[in-house]
Amino acid sequence: MNRVRGRVCIVTGGAVGIGRACVQRLTEQGAAVAIFDMDEAAGHALATALEPRGEVAFWRVDISRETEVAAAIDAVVERFGALHVLVNNAGIAGPNKPTHELTEDEWDRVQAVNVKGVFLCTKHAIPHMKRAGIGSIVNLSSIYGLVGAPDVPPYHASKGAVRLMSKTDALLYAADGIRVNSVHPGFIWTSMVEQHLRDTGATDLDAARRDVGALHPLGHMGEPDDVAWAVVYLASDESKFVTGSELVVDGGYTAR
Repeated sequence: MNRVRGRVCIVTGGAVGIGRACVQRLTEQGAAVAIFDMDEAAGHALATALEPRGEVAFWRVDISRETEVAAAIDAVVERFGALHVLVNNAGIAGPNKPTHELTEDEWDRVQAVNVKGVFLCTKHAIPHMKRAGIGSIVNLSSIYGLVGAPDVPPYHASKGAVRLMSKTDALLYAADGIRVNSVHPGFIWTSMVEQHLRDTGATDLDAARRDVGALHPLGHMGEPDDVAWAVVYLASDESKFVTGSELVVDGGYTAR
């Protein structure tokens, strides 16, 4: 229960889905956790529910806006005293259109959240981690940061970018004791995946879930906790010799 005791963590997109599971597991493992999200109702509700179990607080942050990111990260450090772990989880899928039908605004919106957001949070977390003398940045990429697929071009491009950003920052900040790794989930049953299935024409969600699950050699989709436990590992000293790596949590999807 103490795998990250004494650590201060930020989880972006922490109010729902994978982010919510990360917040829950990091809290129960002893961390003080800051939830960054745009969903105020869900964020406040999660913080309130977890307060009896540990130090947790919510900030409404649009991670595509530098002033908001900088102010929120400074506020976290003021409240909790330091920053040791950043989980860059927030992301959007964007429109499922072929490349030649996308508008510039549609492309830019996905990159603003999925790529620029990771950049901004990392940029403003690094000075605090340098002062702490230790840090772990966990960037949520995707199986589609490793392999391609004929759909959702802006999303796939963004997740490929996150993978390489992670490696670059791992090399840049290793001497400062800051580790940077990416996590690559397969299909995890969340509201984002449910919406993706609806957008691709699924009318029977149970059947669609089984069909997509069958793409994974283990025969089913993952759950948010499957990813959250990977994040706990990378946030903890158990992974003290791991940086610049991809941790794949995909039920075997990319093993073919």
